[in-house]
Amino acid sequence: MSDHQLTSTIGERMMALISELYPICRSITGDGVRRSLSILQRCIPLEVHEVPSGTAVFDWTVPSEWNIRQAYINDPDGRRIIDFEDHSLHVLNYSTPVHKKVPLQELQAHLHSLPEHPDWIPYRTSYYQKNWGFCLPDRLRESLPEGMYEVCIDSTLEPGHLTYGECFLPGTSDEEILFSSHICHPSLANDNLSGVVLAVFLARALQGKTHRYGYRFLFAPGTIGSITWLAQNQHRVQRVKHGLVIACVGDPGRLTYKKSRQGSAEIDQAAAYVLERSGEDYEIVDFSPYGYDERQYCSPGFNLAVGSLTRTPHGRFPEYHTSADNLDFIQPEALLNSLNKYQRVVDVLEKNRTFRNLNPFCEPQLGKRGLYSALGGRPDSQTRQLAMLWVLNLSDGRHSLLEIARRSEVDFQIIHDVASLLESHQLLEAV
Repeated sequence: MSDHQLTSTIGERMMALISELYPICRSITGDGVRRSLSILQRCIPLEVHEVPSGTAVFDWTVPSEWNIRQAYINDPDGRRIIDFEDHSLHVLNYSTPVHKKVPLQELQAHLHSLPEHPDWIPYRTSYYQKNWGFCLPDRLRESLPEGMYEVCIDSTLEPGHLTYGECFLPGTSDEEILFSSHICHPSLANDNLSGVVLAVFLARALQGKTHRYGYRFLFAPGTIGSITWLAQNQHRVQRVKHGLVIACVGDPGRLTYKKSRQGSAEIDQAAAYVLERSGEDYEIVDFSPYGYDERQYCSPGFNLAVGSLTRTPHGRFPEYHTSADNLDFIQPEALLNSLNKYQRVVDVLEKNRTFRNLNPFCEPQLGKRGLYSALGGRPDSQTRQLAMLWVLNLSDGRHSLLEIARRSEVDFQIIHDVASLLESHQLLEAV
């Protein structure tokens, strides 16, 4: 099988998993999250955690659990004009139960649509205020005649649990890399089934391999899920050396990296390096306390080195939080491209080291150690010789290999290779 065929197959498998998850109505709690995590458990070793409603998590409280069985609107002639079974976005997420007849004027106060996109269904929620409602295309809303409408939302909102999944792949050190993706959105492909599925395939790629870091993959509801995880793991969260929030990685837009609060952490440098060397268009933006769960990991009490690597950022594509964020909006090629960039970031973090030159007074004589001959015959021998000089000069216990690669403009893999060679000849020691 050619490389192109292999990557096409991976892309198709990613799309197949997204397609299986897409119809499920997920929320910040409930059976939709459990069902989704159960599907992921077929792919990776995933531990499911249940945190009871009412549990205090810093300044927040785990909410009551929401589940829904059916919902619909019948018009004055008894015709069903909206049915939850047709699309899970049709219901205001976290709607309280209701079954009654209401006049059009009262119904309109509970309807949500997008006049600027009259054929799309918006995604709306009411997690922390009791309410009920329906979402529908504006074209349908504008066509509704006067009269009495039967509305039914068969839902429950009662004490239960917040559910999240965690996959941990141990490394040779106690330090961890965290990959976090929110799993709460119903029937939205890019935001964020693309992130969930990329995390699954990244975990599968790392599973069974020896690696320096432990890798923790978190599948949790947005905001309240990450807050709950941080509260439950506060005693060991400082093991997280690097992290990325995975979201919106399946659209055709360019890749965008949002820096951690620290701004120049190793993860910030690694992500920037991978994008800089990709030969593709990209954008790097500074941290802001608005966005996805990076704002929880980067809150001042934790200040973890967690950035976010997306394609088009949230809110910057028209399809965001609408029914147009569907299976046709995302592309296998974009998913694969994103996955490859994440794998490249992992590779850089795994191989990045900081060394000290053990022969710092002038250049060591490399010829007598056979180091020039070790490079002979290679088409890139001159580049590797230059890389060796850069590594020797900047290995002062303060510059990492990644910093040396960026400063010298020599490929990181070559810098890593010559550093390993110099270490084997007792010219460098890791610090």
